[in-house]
Amino acid sequence: MKVLEVIVLAAGQGTRMRSQLAKVLHPLAGRPMIEHVLDTVGVLEPAQIHVVVGYQGSEVRAAMGDSAGINWVVQEQQKGTGHAVQQALPHISDDAVVLVVYGDVPLVASNTLKACVAAAAQGDVGLVTADFADPAELGRIVRDGAGAITGIVEYADASPEQRAIHEINSGIMALPATRLRSLLGAVQPHNAQDEYYLTDVIALAVEEKLTVHGLKADCAEEVVGVNDRMQLAELERCYQRRQAHRLMREGVTIADPDRIDIRGEVTAEPDCFIDINVVLNGRVILGAGVSIGPGVVITDTEIGAGVRIEPHSVIEGAKIAPLCIVGPFARIRPGTELGEGVKVGNFVELKKARLGKGTKASHLAYLGDATLGTNCNVGAGTITCNFDGIDKHHTEIGNDVFVGSNSTLVAPLQIESDAYVAAGSTVTSRVGKGELAVGRGRQRNIPGWVRPDKRKLKK
Repeated sequence: MKVLEVIVLAAGQGTRMRSQLAKVLHPLAGRPMIEHVLDTVGVLEPAQIHVVVGYQGSEVRAAMGDSAGINWVVQEQQKGTGHAVQQALPHISDDAVVLVVYGDVPLVASNTLKACVAAAAQGDVGLVTADFADPAELGRIVRDGAGAITGIVEYADASPEQRAIHEINSGIMALPATRLRSLLGAVQPHNAQDEYYLTDVIALAVEEKLTVHGLKADCAEEVVGVNDRMQLAELERCYQRRQAHRLMREGVTIADPDRIDIRGEVTAEPDCFIDINVVLNGRVILGAGVSIGPGVVITDTEIGAGVRIEPHSVIEGAKIAPLCIVGPFARIRPGTELGEGVKVGNFVELKKARLGKGTKASHLAYLGDATLGTNCNVGAGTITCNFDGIDKHHTEIGNDVFVGSNSTLVAPLQIESDAYVAAGSTVTSRVGKGELAVGRGRQRNIPGWVRPDKRKLKK
């Protein structure tokens, strides 16, 4: 097979988005649209990817970072899709097959593109089409009685019979580089915009008796381009439904597939349950039987089997062992590890904290830069004072330690196993094994004290 090179068109501003941000940088599932396109064409393992940029070209390039295998091409003047492709052609070898895709068509499937490239590898022209229930004003694919493509007719120029056609042109095409150079060279800007249209290549190919293979996408959403925020929202829901359906096929129960957002890579074992309005970011791994309540946000976290995440908890960068209970309204920050059966209750915040098997912090606590052993109990209102304004300090707590409510643990601090911290204590020094730490001010009861509001009455 000939070498494959891909041209991604990403030069447009997208005026209908009404945004200062380049259209291809608007996010779908938490990532720029063009990143989805680059990932998809990457599956085809092209020898080179050429991205044609124009409006905010440097910002588009910066957003993609140091993406390997990308040749950035600048279209100084936006004179249409044909002109954009011409900017990339000098960088393409004559023996290549060229695939042209669009940075604002984020849901196209790799299998569709592979079929298009296969047609071009035979020396023909591959053109991706799709059937739309309502093609609106999109260009129609015209075929002869044998089913061969004879041209593309724009809506404004179409007859009533042609407007009744439901097959539309996506603009995604593949053809040998030499043919593309020749056909583009013959394209003329015979339109009100004085632009060079890539779709004119198809009409010219038909005139030259070249075979044009119309390759229908499996679903219309694959070839929908984003021109405004409404279309972007529609594709977002389409993408999310796809992800939800994938998880459900793998044995996950999702309360409402239209109320889940997956913005990364999620893997799940069977019998998980995900309630409404859950957001999963980055790399999330769910063990068997995990239950996630409504309104939960999880980012870059591994969760073991049988864990229950109660409503409205926020978890990021954590590792949670089996059978834990987290929430409701818990916040688990990066670097936290929970051992088996740990309970982290409502309004508990953890940061770089390691809690051993069976340990509980049931409510209203902050544990930062802390290591707790097994079967500890942390009372309500307890905090670790880990930051002195310059440096972070660590708190080390052994096994079977009881920390009473409203305790303040001033790091650096060590509390050994079987120790007990009395409620309301401020602990600043080491507590030995089995010791009771009492760090309270002495209580004074003052007889005859008069409340301030009653003092005024005596005057």
